Amino acid sequence: MRSNRAALRASVSLAATLPLLTGALALGIPAAYAADQGRDTLAGTKPAWATARADRGAAADSARVSARVYLAGRDAAGLAAYAKAVSDPSSASYGKYLSADRAQARFGATKAQVAAVRSWLRSAGLKVTGVTQHYVAVTGEVAAAEKAFGTQLHNYTKGAKTYRAPTATASVPDGLKGAVLTVTGLDNAPHLASHQGQLPPPETVFRNAGPFSTYHGSKVATTLPDAYGTKIPYAVQGYTGKQLRAAYGAGKRTGKGVRIAITDAYASPTIAYDAGTYAKRNGDAAWKSGQLRQVLPAQYTRTEECGAAGWYGEETLDVEAVHAVAPGAQVTYVGAASCYDEDLLDSLSKIVDNHLADLVSNSWGETEDAQTPDLAAAYDQVFQFGAVEGIGFYYSSGDDGDEVASSGTKQVDIPASSAWVTAVGGTSLAVGKGDKYLWETGWGTEKAVLSADGRSWTDFPGAFNSGAGGGTSRTVTEPYWQKSVVPDALAKANSAGGNRVVPDIAAIADPNTGFLVGQTQTMPDGTTQAYDEYRLGGTSLAAPVIAAVQALAQEARGGKPLGFANPAIYARYGSKAYHDVTDNPTGSGLAVARVDYVNGYDATGGLTTSVRTLGKDSSLKAVKGYDDVTGVGTPAGGTPAGGYVESYRRR
Repeated sequence: MRSNRAALRASVSLAATLPLLTGALALGIPAAYAADQGRDTLAGTKPAWATARADRGAAADSARVSARVYLAGRDAAGLAAYAKAVSDPSSASYGKYLSADRAQARFGATKAQVAAVRSWLRSAGLKVTGVTQHYVAVTGEVAAAEKAFGTQLHNYTKGAKTYRAPTATASVPDGLKGAVLTVTGLDNAPHLASHQGQLPPPETVFRNAGPFSTYHGSKVATTLPDAYGTKIPYAVQGYTGKQLRAAYGAGKRTGKGVRIAITDAYASPTIAYDAGTYAKRNGDAAWKSGQLRQVLPAQYTRTEECGAAGWYGEETLDVEAVHAVAPGAQVTYVGAASCYDEDLLDSLSKIVDNHLADLVSNSWGETEDAQTPDLAAAYDQVFQFGAVEGIGFYYSSGDDGDEVASSGTKQVDIPASSAWVTAVGGTSLAVGKGDKYLWETGWGTEKAVLSADGRSWTDFPGAFNSGAGGGTSRTVTEPYWQKSVVPDALAKANSAGGNRVVPDIAAIADPNTGFLVGQTQTMPDGTTQAYDEYRLGGTSLAAPVIAAVQALAQEARGGKPLGFANPAIYARYGSKAYHDVTDNPTGSGLAVARVDYVNGYDATGGLTTSVRTLGKDSSLKAVKGYDDVTGVGTPAGGTPAGGYVESYRRR
């Protein structure tokens, strides 16, 4: 399971300097004069869907606009350069992280910049409603926003709906050049949370029907038809921490002393009880006092629109998976006020500004066609500040393969495609008797149901059902750490110059070989709530598993943060640190049988039986070497010379 939300961006001097600013900003004079001094454009602030054909005329002057003006800080180029240097194992600055305060003092906005931006916005007739070290929030009428940002605002059709957007790229006065990163909110396609609500109870209970395997192959479906010429096993009831730790080479590492943050929208009201109960029932280490905490907003918004209760399962999965694999790590859940970008950005900023964690697991995203460059820039700035501080961000790559089936367009997901995060792909995992790692395929499922007479599978192997996200970005250029690893056929699929390819690394994701989760849910009577357990998957499982494995690696490294880990991850490519995952690890077709409740929770509505073929991910293929389903592969166990976790051990 993975949650969607409305979308997303060499050597370095050790002495960052304040850029030379001219005009009103340098002098601290209000910027109302700016019209006489020219304008500086903010690239990416006119959305691609705001075309002449879709234009439906000017927005009413009195219509309300809520926007955020993100601050570039005193040295935006220096921030990116330093983030690269401290993340590159070949750099002399590798691992020389800054504290949150030092990072802000060196790269953040100055008081003079903030004051100048505020003065300019007020002079245009906009009301400043909030100021942080990252942005200035304003509200006002369309006419005032047009004056401030040097563009008209029109209404445009986007799909079946109509939204407001700029007719041209927004701009700021030349006197503010270098101070403003971007502006968001000029278009009102779903980006902002605006109304309040109460959190609903957990959604109706979900249960898996049996029979189950306890490990791969432990229970074979002898009474069901063959698949690929043989009897197939029933899907596992759900792997536990002991099995995942063995599969990915945890050894005796627990992640002790490492801090992991998790971001999602909203917050499960029963997470402490559920996590504690789950650990006790499934053999994980008991949670210590204060080991799990939540950092939550003062109020929640858009609870109905975002399906707040659906996010409870996301948080539960993330928290329990992280603890199962890294039981010694400190876990901080940072909930967003809604599933909209600005609220999710605020949650990420809380982590970075207060350095709440070393690793951040994120199980949410959206397709790249929902991306706007203004938000991409805002996200990338947070990720770069995190890199400077030694904080790594891990994002699930998506659950719909190449996205053609769900969106009609072959594309990747965001923010996973950012060049400043680690994109986590997914696999189908087989753990055998005695917790032995058997094999993995790229996660891609084809489904066929049992025929009415029970003698065959209808239209076997069936249609594509789900699979790990991946592919080539259309908007992000190829980062240097992919250039010697990713095949040109992938990197140059959308441009001759090369683009970012997703994912970077992978772990268990297939719900048919998934993880057992425990959660308090609403029972079928609609009123009673009780704890129950069920199998769950998706790359929103893979992301916290990889974050937890990284915590083990950080422990092996003596506690030194890994920071933005992609350069180090790719530096290990082709070594014994990884399982090189392919779609056909055994030389023959692979599948499992599943029996499910039609109503999702009991047999009163009947049962449905299906076969789930493994390793069939839309147009994406897991092949030998790097691929766009599993990246460089999955973490391997083994000796200090061969295993992924121990490859970080200081020698």
